[in-house]
Amino acid sequence: MSRNIVLLGSTGSIGTQTLDVVRNNPEELRVIGLAANTKVEAVELQAREFCPKYVCMFDEASAKELEIKLKDTEIKVFSGMEGLLEIVSVPEADTVLTAVVGMIGIQPTIRAIEAGKDIALANKETLVCAGHIIMPLAAEKKVKILPVDSEHSAIFQSLNGEPKDKIEKILLTASGGPFRGKKISDLENMTAADALKHPNWDMGPKVTIDSSSLVNKGLEVMEARWLFDVSLDNIQVVVHPQSILHSAVQFTDGAVIGQMGVPDMKLPIQYALFYPDRRPLAEKRLDLFELGSLTFEKPDTETFRGLKLAFDAAYAGGSMPTVFNAANEMAVKAFLKGDIKYLQIYDMIERAMSHHNKIDNPDVAAILEAEKEAYRFCS
Repeated sequence: MSRNIVLLGSTGSIGTQTLDVVRNNPEELRVIGLAANTKVEAVELQAREFCPKYVCMFDEASAKELEIKLKDTEIKVFSGMEGLLEIVSVPEADTVLTAVVGMIGIQPTIRAIEAGKDIALANKETLVCAGHIIMPLAAEKKVKILPVDSEHSAIFQSLNGEPKDKIEKILLTASGGPFRGKKISDLENMTAADALKHPNWDMGPKVTIDSSSLVNKGLEVMEARWLFDVSLDNIQVVVHPQSILHSAVQFTDGAVIGQMGVPDMKLPIQYALFYPDRRPLAEKRLDLFELGSLTFEKPDTETFRGLKLAFDAAYAGGSMPTVFNAANEMAVKAFLKGDIKYLQIYDMIERAMSHHNKIDNPDVAAILEAEKEAYRFCS
């Protein structure tokens, strides 16, 4: 049986790898909707190859330009947030894979769930900022939330067939990024070029910087809390530089079940799109003889304060994770432009959190307002 997919964020790293998965499964997967922000030429090429019924450009001017380029086709072009809300709820769609970066992923995910679509989730902000809204709504609508992040997919796979009330601990692995083992004095003069040299994964600039600071792992802790309905006290981050054990679960009897594989995002993407089936994937296989050994370390949260600040935000709850996320966005932008030094990323996040008056149970409007407030404070 074929599945109809709407892909949000089609020109990013996850989006383009998702389209590779579709290319390899043309009989079973059909793209009926594509959405991106401003990359008109890239979306035009994708649209001509995959022939979706609908395309959305978040940027209004880009949507008009794309409409002209696609005037020889029957593809309908949407724009803006209204366009995203429309494209995720088209009746033909079975699954919405949300790989947009930022808060714009929240409202389309809610609309897709309300329309009864399964969600393949690669947008962190959806659960970091609105997990208290998303997970109860998905349960109410009997919609699957299928994680695409390699770590959350590994946990999801490790829980398959296991009783959820027997989880003792989530073991969330982190590569440690390009700065693993360095101390505060080493990081003072690190440049964006240094931070962008991830040893294992091919990701966009924002996520790569977040990996280097352990902010990304903090965001994943917040996601795991909602996805798997566990206490923050039962989530342990483990630095695993080889990125072979993608994450694991420790159960109440002491058994640890994990998922291993080479660092390749196509596996979790394909798993989410075909769940509960497993389909052949013609990628490199894990060779344990070649690998030889795996190593594990405690994270250095004094040097890499992003993880500690994330736990602080998660324990505070309410609107605080939104402020943590928004302040980090502003800090990373400033760092990539050369306006601040690397260690100032942490300072900016900490100041924004200290300044914020937390809202305990924010609705979407309050979440978006908390984001704007953090943006204003950090600008």
